[in-house]
Amino acid sequence: MLGFIKKSLNKTADAIKAVAPKKKVTFSKDEIEDILLEADVEYDLVEIIINEIYQEKVTREILRSKLLATLSYEPYKDPEFTPPFVELIVGVNGAGKTTTIAKLAKRYKDEGKKVMLGAGDTFRAAAIEQLTLWANKLDIPIVSSKQGHDPSAVAYDAIDSAKAKGFDRVIIDTAGRLHTQTNLANELKKINRICDKAHSGAPHRTMLVIDGTQGNSAITQAKAFNEMIGIDGIIITKLDGTAKGGSIFSIAYALKLPIFYVGTGEQPENLTPFDKYEFVDGLLDAIFAEEEN
Repeated sequence: MLGFIKKSLNKTADAIKAVAPKKKVTFSKDEIEDILLEADVEYDLVEIIINEIYQEKVTREILRSKLLATLSYEPYKDPEFTPPFVELIVGVNGAGKTTTIAKLAKRYKDEGKKVMLGAGDTFRAAAIEQLTLWANKLDIPIVSSKQGHDPSAVAYDAIDSAKAKGFDRVIIDTAGRLHTQTNLANELKKINRICDKAHSGAPHRTMLVIDGTQGNSAITQAKAFNEMIGIDGIIITKLDGTAKGGSIFSIAYALKLPIFYVGTGEQPENLTPFDKYEFVDGLLDAIFAEEEN
């Protein structure tokens, strides 16, 4: 896992080299400030980290403890449920939502679970087509309708079908953008209500997909979705394609929500469970030289 995460930080590591071309055992606080800003850690959070470092020379262990502290959100625990477990996937268009759903579905299928998809982004015909293509490729059933149909009906039918056929998991896609944020909020709230009518307690988990290449601008999106319907956790996509890996610290610190997975490539298997220790160590490897014995 560390290999995938560390590899996905290559572009962030290259960005760090612009301000710290040579790895060292210790850095000054000013140097660490420049490094963190270059990695796209939000300015206010950088200031908090720097102000909590009292040593003149910053070692790997000192910075490691401060970075881990920014990721100290409450661990997630699945609620009690009767199968199927229903997941609602939300996020703006272009964040990689549909591909992420396919990756999740493959992961669950590989674990031996029976998975059904619900194509709830009826706002865009392309979203329905793309998810259907993935479902066919992965040999996973999908419930869909035509563009413009009620997404809540799709969610209801997917859950109802999964219950009747003894499925373990239902993953429901949603629209990322409607004409106004009010429309989007109303639609998502309705889907939530209908999911609960179809299966008490559903959706059991709501995950927000964030485009890693957007860096700290994704925080505003995340806060908006969290206010609309409440988010249980985050999936960050395209980590391998961005020099803004440090934004993960800002996102987690601002939202106090767990990060479930990071996308580390285009293939269905390129969805890596997020481990904060592995992520922090991968970033520190790009900054610090090994101490000589």
